[in-house]
Amino acid sequence: MPGVIITPGRSHPRRWLVATAALYTVVHHQGFALAPLGGVGHTRWADWIDILTPYTVLLAAAATLHCAHARPRAWALYLVGAITYTEGHGIHLAANSVYNADPGPTAHLWDETVGHYLWYAGTALVFATLAIGLARMPPPSSPLYLPLALGVSLTWTTNSIEGTTGLMGIVVAAAFTVYGWRTRHCLGRVLLPAFAPAFAMLTAYGVLYRGFPQPSEMGWI
Repeated sequence: MPGVIITPGRSHPRRWLVATAALYTVVHHQGFALAPLGGVGHTRWADWIDILTPYTVLLAAAATLHCAHARPRAWALYLVGAITYTEGHGIHLAANSVYNADPGPTAHLWDETVGHYLWYAGTALVFATLAIGLARMPPPSSPLYLPLALGVSLTWTTNSIEGTTGLMGIVVAAAFTVYGWRTRHCLGRVLLPAFAPAFAMLTAYGVLYRGFPQPSEMGWI
């Protein structure tokens, strides 16, 4: 197995994989979910809580790789993804907070373009590390993975649309869908409900609106 050695019967990697998916789904929507908390000074409570995002997702992913006895090359890919994720998230968080207090083209550039592309590219790299390392484990024995996988799909879709990274979102979703199909007889089958719906939704959205306008700009949220 590329990059990871799985001890027969070992369940901990799966548990941490579940935690990673759940945390990703929750914290990547917290800006919207916590908006009602309002502001504190010239910032928002949601911004302060968002500082925890890289710690939750990346530490859970690292625990997954650790329990799966990841090899150095897997850790190397994870490290690149984690650095990209953290840098992108930090740029987004800072620029978004500044934009909320003092809107301007520079803050918008670093928030909506540079920050989001780096953040979601890092997310894709971290997911790729987990997918390559764990996809050929035995398949899940319960259909309970479906709601969690669909949560990942919805999160990838909403982040790609509201984050103005629609085309990248389609390409990444397509790649994971193909790999999920290739490993559908193993644990990799969870990639199908996690990314095939995202591919379909993003493609349909892009065709319907002839691009990827942000729902917030259209008054949806």
